[in-house]
Amino acid sequence: MWKKIATISSLLSIAAALMALPGQVMAAQTTVHGARIWNAPDHTRIVLDIAAPIPYKVFPLDNPPRLVVDLTDARLKGKLPGVDSSDVLVSGLRSGVRDGDDLRVVMDLKQAARIKSFELDPNDTYGHRLVIDLSPKDPGAAMLAAATATASPAILKQQGATRSPASLSVQPKGGRQRDVIVAVDAGHGGEDPGAVGRSGTREKDVTLAIARKLAARIDKQKGMQAVLIRDGDYFVALRQRISKARKHQADLFVSIHADAFTDPSVRGSSVYTLSNGGATSEAAKWLAARENRADLIGGVNLAERNDVLASVLLDMTQNATIEHSSIAATRVLAKLRSLGHVHQTRIQQAGFVVLKSPDIPSMLVETAFISNPDEEKRLRNGSYQNQLADSLLSGILDYFREYPPPGTRFAREPGRSPDATSDANDYFVGPGTSGDALTLLARGD
Repeated sequence: MWKKIATISSLLSIAAALMALPGQVMAAQTTVHGARIWNAPDHTRIVLDIAAPIPYKVFPLDNPPRLVVDLTDARLKGKLPGVDSSDVLVSGLRSGVRDGDDLRVVMDLKQAARIKSFELDPNDTYGHRLVIDLSPKDPGAAMLAAATATASPAILKQQGATRSPASLSVQPKGGRQRDVIVAVDAGHGGEDPGAVGRSGTREKDVTLAIARKLAARIDKQKGMQAVLIRDGDYFVALRQRISKARKHQADLFVSIHADAFTDPSVRGSSVYTLSNGGATSEAAKWLAARENRADLIGGVNLAERNDVLASVLLDMTQNATIEHSSIAATRVLAKLRSLGHVHQTRIQQAGFVVLKSPDIPSMLVETAFISNPDEEKRLRNGSYQNQLADSLLSGILDYFREYPPPGTRFAREPGRSPDATSDANDYFVGPGTSGDALTLLARGD
């Protein structure tokens, strides 16, 4: 009996001693290895690199505006990064110990912000991460900042950088010609590096370099303007890329990528358009959300139509859009073929989210295999990037010369009747198509 009591007493003493040892035998604090800040025109992303998933709380403070992130039983290893003075949201980043064992990170803000936080699992590049996304509480200011930062200088000069987002229209007024708008999308960005070559070349860097070169060439063409969907190293959600293209009423969407495969000998470029399967599922998503129906297709308010008519209108639009996407992609692939080896000699189809705009012909160009050592070297070469940009532009020009959008310089080139249209344009629904015209088409009038 007394032996049992002594044994229990000894165990309790040992347990008390263990509890008194801060962090030596008990579970160690979670390490926060550091942070990264990604600045975008309309939002800021702060990423905390953490050793493991961790309990945390995020809440704002006012006067002055701040955002507080409390991490339970954590410690910071190293220093937090400085903040870019051009950041529209964050002015400073600091940290301190709270309640002895917890870590508090404070973000000093320039204005009130909307907050979104979530954790990410490890990938090939990073470990566990806690992500804090900030965007201005004023949606108008956010949209204007994004439009101002992503539009080309030519568009800003034409429209005026101080105009409201609602006036960001490139449609002709009073019968004057409008420019053809090409949305150029650099794949990946920010926390998403894309594929990484053996020498460390990141897809997000290569795609941005090529996109900028292509946009510059487009802006030099008479009657054409480019919109860069991403013009910096920051993350843009896939559907937000579509939204930006539609906001600028783009006539064509070109997403630039670099392919990768487990076999390093695989090489060549490919061009993708949306598959019919992808279009069908997307149509269902668009029609299911009534709040997304307003101004979905060229000014047509689908919320005011019945479901059957709305479905017919959207089907007609997507069929014509897929057809034009295939035509434009074929022209681009032909130019890439003249540049060098192509991985696929025919246009490929897949359900890429960025290709799912119902009213903008869209293509995704895999410029080369970054996993192939030789092609990785070429992708890093400025001269080869110029050749790629030239080939892409040449294919785009061929498409618009053959199928010019109404009211553009291409439609009024010498030798072309102002009213001439091709069969592929018969049911094409673009940014300038009226709702009444679509209704008549759907009814067969």
